[in-house]
Amino acid sequence: MSEHPPFAVTVDLAVFTIRDGVFSVLLVERGGEPFAGSWALPGGFVEADEDAETAAWRELREETGVDRFEGHLEQLRTYSAPDRDPRMRVVSVAHVAFAPDLPEPEAGSDAAGARWWAVDDLLAGGVDAPSLAFDHEEILRDARERVRAKLEYTTLAREFVAEPFTLPELRRVYAAVWGTPPDLGGFRRKVLGTDGFVVATDTHGSSAAGGRPALLYRRGTATDVQPPMLRPPAAAS
Repeated sequence: MSEHPPFAVTVDLAVFTIRDGVFSVLLVERGGEPFAGSWALPGGFVEADEDAETAAWRELREETGVDRFEGHLEQLRTYSAPDRDPRMRVVSVAHVAFAPDLPEPEAGSDAAGARWWAVDDLLAGGVDAPSLAFDHEEILRDARERVRAKLEYTTLAREFVAEPFTLPELRRVYAAVWGTPPDLGGFRRKVLGTDGFVVATDTHGSSAAGGRPALLYRRGTATDVQPPMLRPPAAAS
């Protein structure tokens, strides 16, 4: 007989996109106990024949109707506080995902509702912002910081925009995620001066307010930005 008590493994997903210029995260309204009626990150138990990533995609589909998408998914960290779930000892492998133009979710069989929420409203305790179930506020804070940091030293900001895109559209990703835009001159030098960050096309987008049409770009093959594009002081704080 094992000397160790049984415990369960779950996955939780912080799924981000930008909607109408706002950095947003997908939440579900829990349909059952514990925390029935509370909002939470989508997730659930890992089945015996699954790895964590497979379970993450399955739970996302079952709870929100959002299927596997072309975008970025990575493990965030493991959350294992003994009292994080009132049912039993539960260890969660949290993931971060983000992509452009993700659809409106539809509540699945395990959820009473599903919708996008403004990340900063949730974490600032806005008037209409709900308290999150379990330790999901901690997970969300960690996930937001992971994405903010990765935009400094990688090219993953491109995953938030659909191709082809303009440099102003890409810069708005940084503004939405960081809460303040990067310096315009420094941004252009970093993006255009990093080999493979973006690849120019031979077409232009529509002009804004009668100005010169902006050149359209596609994602390049570069993955790292060195030296990093550091957040403005206001965003870093």
